Parts: sequence; structure tokens; C-alpha cells
Amino acid sequence: MSKGTALVTGAAQGIGKAIALRLADDGFNVAVNDIPANAEKLLEVVKEIKAKGRASSEHLADVSVEEQVKSMVAEVARVHDGIDVMVANAGVTHKWATLADLSVDEWDRVMTINGRGPFLCYKYAGMQMVGQGRGGRIIGASSVVGKQGSAGFAAYTASKCAVRGLTQVAAVEFGSHGITVNAYAPGPIDTDLLADFDASTAKGTGMAPGGLKEGAKQATALKRLGTPTDIANLVSFIASKESGFITGQSLSVNGGLFFD
Repeated sequence: MSKGTALVTGAAQGIGKAIALRLADDGFNVAVNDIPANAEKLLEVVKEIKAKGRASSEHLADVSVEEQVKSMVAEVARVHDGIDVMVANAGVTHKWATLADLSVDEWDRVMTINGRGPFLCYKYAGMQMVGQGRGGRIIGASSVVGKQGSAGFAAYTASKCAVRGLTQVAAVEFGSHGITVNAYAPGPIDTDLLADFDASTAKGTGMAPGGLKEGAKQATALKRLGTPTDIANLVSFIASKESGFITGQSLSVNGGLFFD
């Protein structure tokens, strides 16, 4: 028996893929989203979910485009008889640059995908859940830099701070409908994104390649990098019925990089 349907954006790889597979293990049918360039990878995720005995579907869309998000949510609800969990995971970063060097175009690109994207996903998934009348879970992707800014990554930092604020507002507005809204705030997670951060920082600052990753690892209390599974484990709980009295939170998963 299914626990309902989850929609995970940016699910072709990394943290999004780990979340999608974990929610399938938890008993959810899982619809997965990514951009057309990642269509082949996304189809493989669908196959893995179906191999676990859960229903799944592939939805190609740019989360920063309103009509595409609106259509995606409607299609997932039609195919799977509603949406019970929305995980707005999709996001991008940018190359290391000081504020003086960061271009307006790059600022706008990152803020559009990382800020507008979660807004649209929260909006349309929330409206769908309200209409269904059975509550739900909305979950977004913040970051360690959404709590403590990182030099050289102004647009990324600002976009992840925006997710925290959006999460709090949505929690208040949807709460009376039995919908909780939370975000996860990863620290250093061993993914392609962290590798990009490392390479970009090395190029921008003269730091040795690998220096950012090693420094982040040593700065954690646990002296290790996180894994996508570490994030998926938290999302598993936030998506569950047992998390029903937790809302409006951006929960740190950072190995003790800092305490909040």
C-alpha cells in the first residue's frame, strides 16, 4: 500500500536522486523532475524506483518557469491521484566571485532558479494540497550558507537565505490546512556540487585544489563530509506523519560545522 505521492525536483543525480530513492523505500510513489538535458539520467531514476515496487513518472521542466511548474504539478496530480510531498530540491551555483566581480546576469540566473523555483514549487504544490484537503509536506533546499554566508558565493548564499524565509511564510500560510513546510540545510556534502565549489574556489583564490573540501571536512565536529544519504535520511523523517509538529524550520545537516 502506498503512503501517497512525492514529487522531487532536480532528481536526476546527487541529493535529489538520493531523496527520491529513499522516499520510494519509505513507501511513496515518486514522481521525479529535472531539466531536459538530464532526461536520460532521470529515466534511470524512474527505473530504479519502479524496481523497488513503487509507481514513478518522469517530468521534464524548468522549475523557474511558472507555466512549466504549474503544468508539472497538475500532471503529477493527475497521474498519481494527488501530491502528498513536494521536495523542491533543484538548484544551481555559480563560479567563485567577489561582490565587485559578480555580474548582474549571474546574480539573476542563480536567484531565478534557486529563489523563484522553490517559490513556484511551494505555490502550486501548496494549492494542490489545499484543494485535496488531506494535508501534506512541502520541503525545500536551503544550505549551510543560507545560515552563514560564504565569501565568493553571494548569489548562492542569498538564494538559500531566500528559501529559509519562503519556508517560514509558507508554513504560516498553509499550516491551517495540515500542511507542514520545512527545509534542509546541508553542510559539506560529497557531491558534484561540492566539487564545483572546490574547483571554483581554487581558481578564484589560489587555494590548492581539494583545499575547500578538506578544510570543510576538518571544520566539522565529525571530521567527515556528508553524503546524499545523510540528507535523504532527514527528508525521510520530515516527509513522514511522525514529523507533524515540525514546521517553518530549516534543519541543519552539517556534521557539526556550526551549531544553531
